[in-house]
Amino acid sequence: MTKTVIARHLRGAAAWLLAAPFAALAQGGVAYVSSEKDHALTVIDLKTQAVSGTVATCKRPRHMQIAPDRKTLWVACGDSAEADVIDLATRKSLRRIPLGDDPEIFDLSPDGRTLYVSNEEDAEVGVIDTASGKRSGAIKVGEEPEGVLMSRDGKTVYATSEVASLVHVIDVASGKVVKNIKVGKRPRRFALTPDGSQLWVSNELDASVTVIGTRDHAVIDTIRFEVKGARAADITPVGLAMSRDGKRAFVGLGKANHVAFVDVASRKVTDLVLVGKRAWSVALDGAEKTLYVVNGMSDDVTIVDVAAAKALKSVKVGRVPHTVVIAE
Repeated sequence: MTKTVIARHLRGAAAWLLAAPFAALAQGGVAYVSSEKDHALTVIDLKTQAVSGTVATCKRPRHMQIAPDRKTLWVACGDSAEADVIDLATRKSLRRIPLGDDPEIFDLSPDGRTLYVSNEEDAEVGVIDTASGKRSGAIKVGEEPEGVLMSRDGKTVYATSEVASLVHVIDVASGKVVKNIKVGKRPRRFALTPDGSQLWVSNELDASVTVIGTRDHAVIDTIRFEVKGARAADITPVGLAMSRDGKRAFVGLGKANHVAFVDVASRKVTDLVLVGKRAWSVALDGAEKTLYVVNGMSDDVTIVDVAAAKALKSVKVGRVPHTVVIAE
């Protein structure tokens, strides 16, 4: 082997050694946390479980979602009434799309072509064509809508009305509300079981989650939460997450400062984990070994070991964090 070839091999090995830590870091993924007061997203490295940077965005970022193609992160900003579409590879904004006044929660259709967003002040669900960025319609619902979720088959959109304590069932084809379902006080967020047969709805002022069967849209059960030492009024469930196998659900209990682990089959609470102040949004990592919990009043994210049902650490993030999403 000539000296030139040896040198080339050594340079290649050195380059690989230098790149290896960064490659491992990239494979580990990150969590994005929106900060309502800082107009930015905090980035947490999943491997080191530390903040690795921030991404500037529009004013008062709240709900976020990764697009179906996994290439972009969509961020709804309440004060700028728009969505910021961020390229996940570069973490740069690609474009801004108007969402209407006071956008709350949104969901993208399975094909990524349509966005449905709750507009609280207008008591409607706005319909946005993502290609053109233009509003293609609006569906009137109850006062102060928040939660929005699309069915797995893309045929139905569900929306909550906080004031009316209703879940609205919207037929996508007709663009009309076809059923209203009475749930607990101030319904906020949704989660579907993996098979799509059950819709779970968190009721913030009722210390409960309503379970709805999606075939007939009838209430199956109501799961009520209790936390030792906490008043019922301080148990305010909002964030929901489901495991991929559909066996467990995770519920952020708001001012009770706990996350509840729920067995889906029995609909019983199996564990309560103490986290930060006002446990809000929750998200599982890809391996479902770790749960990330946004704490809106302590400005941090608590990292929870799922198997042990134990909080590992809390990481300081931006002011008034709202939502966490995992990109791996």
